[in-house]
Amino acid sequence: MSRQYLIFDADDTLWENNIYFEDAFDQFCEYLSHSCMSSTEIRCVLDEIEKTSAKINGYGSRNFGRNLAACYRCLAERDVSAADLDAVMKFAHAILERPLELLDGVAETIAAMSERHDLTLFTKGDPEEQQAKIERSGLAAFFRHAAIVKEKNELAYRELAQERGFEIERTWMIGNSPKSDINPALAAGLNAVFVPHPRTWKLEHEEVPEGHPRLLRVSNIRALLTHF
Repeated sequence: MSRQYLIFDADDTLWENNIYFEDAFDQFCEYLSHSCMSSTEIRCVLDEIEKTSAKINGYGSRNFGRNLAACYRCLAERDVSAADLDAVMKFAHAILERPLELLDGVAETIAAMSERHDLTLFTKGDPEEQQAKIERSGLAAFFRHAAIVKEKNELAYRELAQERGFEIERTWMIGNSPKSDINPALAAGLNAVFVPHPRTWKLEHEEVPEGHPRLLRVSNIRALLTHF
């Protein structure tokens, strides 16, 4: 294959991320100890808070902490104290201390592909938090460029391709999220590779178009080596 422009998502494509947020949510539910709401029902309330918050404050563990605090205020069956809010926010802030765990096959796959193709890292979220992950991953040297944006939508992909001078027909977005990786990249005219993660964040779920001519599906990141 001729040299391609490969744009990689970071969280839950290259390293684990959402599992830590799920752990924090489980701690939150235990602390809330609601008398009748299930964790699924509590999650639905939190989802609505996060949908609104993301448009204003973006993503990341610090904002997740604020969302948990807002959810606690909404659902607590007792007087809410400053200590309560501090406790639930700490569940989220602890995510920053979790070790960065590369997904299976990532290190060798990225290293091999960097020798044959032009690699870009494209992620959304809190800039400081995401930059720290990139540095801790040990992968930064394999990417010719890294960009952190507030939202990954069709416009963001068009701007990235234009700024980097990518030839659209040779440009691929590789990621686990239909909402932020696959569908907006396809809408921008790029090719895409869908690498599902079993615990992708619910708010990143969308239908992926079946039989799309510019879409490739693989079961894991190592499979990229047979295509690129």
